[in-house]
Amino acid sequence: MSFFNFSEKISKASEEALHKAKASFELIEEIEEYNQQKVLAAFIENKVSEADFCGSTGYGYGDRGRDKLDAVYAAAFGAEDAMVRHSFTCGTHTLTVALFGLLRPGDVMLCVTGTPYDTILPAIGVKGEKGSGSLMDFGVKYAEVPLDDAGLPDLPAIEKALEMNPRVVYIQRSRGYAVRPSLSVKQIEEICTLVHSRSNAVVMVDNCYGEFTEKLEPTQVGADIMAGSLIKNPGGSIARTGGYICGRRDLVELCSYRATTPGIGKEVGCTLTESRNMYMGFFNAPSVTANALKTAVFAASLFENLGFEVSPRSDESRHDIIQTVILKSPEALCKFCEGIQAGSPIDSHVTPEPWDMPGYSDKVIMAAGAFISGASIELSADGPLRDPYAAWMQGGITFSSGKTAVMMAAQKLEEEGII
Repeated sequence: MSFFNFSEKISKASEEALHKAKASFELIEEIEEYNQQKVLAAFIENKVSEADFCGSTGYGYGDRGRDKLDAVYAAAFGAEDAMVRHSFTCGTHTLTVALFGLLRPGDVMLCVTGTPYDTILPAIGVKGEKGSGSLMDFGVKYAEVPLDDAGLPDLPAIEKALEMNPRVVYIQRSRGYAVRPSLSVKQIEEICTLVHSRSNAVVMVDNCYGEFTEKLEPTQVGADIMAGSLIKNPGGSIARTGGYICGRRDLVELCSYRATTPGIGKEVGCTLTESRNMYMGFFNAPSVTANALKTAVFAASLFENLGFEVSPRSDESRHDIIQTVILKSPEALCKFCEGIQAGSPIDSHVTPEPWDMPGYSDKVIMAAGAFISGASIELSADGPLRDPYAAWMQGGITFSSGKTAVMMAAQKLEEEGII
């Protein structure tokens, strides 16, 4: 029985896409089981109990649930320490706290994966008004190493750039609004090895969208510190807000001084009623991430069958949850997003429109019918209205619902005569 009237063309293409995706699904399930056991072991090792969900108010002194959640993250991610807080408002905020914690006037921040994601640029000072309080306003110097012609880190150029003696070498794992491959943990390890052999720089990884897509995390292969958002992979679609920073103990402490104040750091910060959600979200994260990956693979397979360019391809290895579909026109991009919105459990009846979204230089259209506002681990699709008019799709709490929404996006394009 079908609850949606898909055309024969879309239904047939979907069946073919599922068959083609079978081998990729098996690999995703293997990684899911490994990561689920890893997270379960971290919970057991740290003796998580019902009492850890009670929360706290005011200063939050002695909040053992907060401190234990930090320890669970550190154990699962192979790090010395972590700071997991609902008070981090988004991934960009979390990354900015970490950068301000690590960098001082006169230091050099070297980004070795090309120009970073749009929203972090004003925090660095590359874009935005002078005097807004960016890193560059405080005397931090910024440089970047472009990616090579294949969209991958240029190791010889990175080695040359290390002559600037950077304090922080910054790696963005995911693609952002760029049509380039996301970085594997192995590629991140190669950068870490090079940097540590040639300098004393701290390697920091923006791990947004990458958690639990592989068996290892960057902090297990040489990254000194990494950060991400709880309304992406590690929140498991349950955490209502927040972010995490984890890595070397001394570096996490520096970041905690920026998150609160020097001398206090991680010792304060009440959890209110958020602890249970953050614990449960992290426990569910490997499974939810696997569903998001399956949704992405299916979308790649389906739109390949329909003649579109996609990145990554359906049979490529995956290192984040993002799937790019190149649509080549603003009309097609908007219709794709309309289809994803129509297949969402929340606000399926509304039509997304391009708008001047804060932090972006172009109008952005965003389909995001989510239980948690802006949660990228729930199925969403968005993109700036600029060439090549690509949709960056991510998330999917369950594969069955994600598959349906992807088919609805394809059907919208068919109804408009685009396919």
